[in-house]
Amino acid sequence: MEYEEAKQKIVEGLTKKLKTKSKFYFNDLAKIIGEKPRVAKKLINQMITEEVLEYWSSGSTSMYGLKGTGKQAHSEHED
Repeated sequence: MEYEEAKQKIVEGLTKKLKTKSKFYFNDLAKIIGEKPRVAKKLINQMITEEVLEYWSSGSTSMYGLKGTGKQAHSEHED
């Protein structure tokens, strides 16, 4: 799968789900683009580098979300 196609699928998929949640597990993203973990990891890392996605970790759990979405993003930008 090409990067641009994967990016479009993930952005569309996550945008549809934003009403219910803003953070997703790696496996959720891999399922959206229909790729094996190794290929999905490269595509997802490229999206993080380009700031399409952001990485979030609680220390025990790693999740991903669209850049600038979710409760944490809103509180970080408050004055």
